[in-house]
Amino acid sequence: MSIGENAAEREEEIGKCPVTYALRLIGGKWKLPILWALSCKGVLRYNELKRCVCGITNMMLSQSLKELEENGLVRRVQYMEIPPHVEYSLSRSGESLMPALNELAAWGTEQMNIPQAENSQKQRI
Repeated sequence: MSIGENAAEREEEIGKCPVTYALRLIGGKWKLPILWALSCKGVLRYNELKRCVCGITNMMLSQSLKELEENGLVRRVQYMEIPPHVEYSLSRSGESLMPALNELAAWGTEQMNIPQAENSQKQRI
């Protein structure tokens, strides 16, 4: 068996895991903040979205939006008027992700409220 065949088998096994599949769709530094901003604000134009996602570059925003749109999580509507503009919003699939993100946000808030010393002790165990 060649190295390429091993990689293909591993890829197939990973593809069977729903968590891994989901993380491929929403993984990366910027996709979750983009999805969160759209869930909080609804419909946003490109520059509005850029202002909501602190620190993101134009290149990363464009790339992430393209991937999210390709994965069916974000809807892009282009208006052919003067001046032309584009609006982004969550698709149905993106909206269906929001309960899980709300739970993740609740968990994150909980973790942020645990004193740092307590977190350090948990990591040592």
